[in-house]
Amino acid sequence: MPPESNAGAGAEFEELVAIMAQLRGPEGCPWDKEQTHESLRQYLIEEAYEVLEALDTGDIKHLKEELGDLLLQVVFHAQIASEADQFDVAEVIRGISEKLIRRHPNVFGNQTINTAEEQSINWEKIKKAEGKSSTIAGVPIALSALLRAWRIQQKAATVGFDWPELQPVWDKLEEELEEFKQACRNETPAEMEEEFGDLLFSLVNLSRHLSINPEDALRSTTEKFIRRFQKVEAFFDNKNQNLTDATLTEMDQVWDTIKQEERAGAKE
Repeated sequence: MPPESNAGAGAEFEELVAIMAQLRGPEGCPWDKEQTHESLRQYLIEEAYEVLEALDTGDIKHLKEELGDLLLQVVFHAQIASEADQFDVAEVIRGISEKLIRRHPNVFGNQTINTAEEQSINWEKIKKAEGKSSTIAGVPIALSALLRAWRIQQKAATVGFDWPELQPVWDKLEEELEEFKQACRNETPAEMEEEFGDLLFSLVNLSRHLSINPEDALRSTTEKFIRRFQKVEAFFDNKNQNLTDATLTEMDQVWDTIKQEERAGAKE
């Protein structure tokens, strides 16, 4: 049996549900009353990414706030469904609780699972027994292409469709790189796009074998580029020089200096 719920959290959650119901009620907020599942899609995605931003920055206070905003979206959608007599938030909670218990027989049953890898494999077996059509089904198409590729590869690996060692992964990456180079030499746009996709997919596979989340890695690198580029802009602004008037060599020199300063600062 699962542990008893926190009574305080339950009371707070019930108050949130009541507030949402009032906002949607006859005397509620005009904006809230107009919303639909479709109109709220953008906010759900936005709030999820704001949670990620709080995690990336390590701002715990901000994380608490953004998790609240994300929770509001769940309650909002459940309230809309409740008004249409489809389901309510209690059913949402009950459903996920039952799923967690059912898919963790090692915790709530007698099955023995010793590693996270074993748990992932068993999780997929249970999902298949529940009627899932394919091992790789259930990965949302709305995910970024990079993250979706990573998750699909993870799922395929749970049934053994994966190289057990790293060297074949490197070999495949080199093979795809050569095929992409050949496509570029052929100057055929459709072939170049296809081979570039294969190359990206192989890079994602490498990241997975190295336990690197490719989405996190690319996001971090993009933020690093933004930070350094803005420092380059500031350098030339301080010299009252337009960046478009600077040569690539001049900009590269400033970039290298900024990179060295950042690395030196990180070692201190």
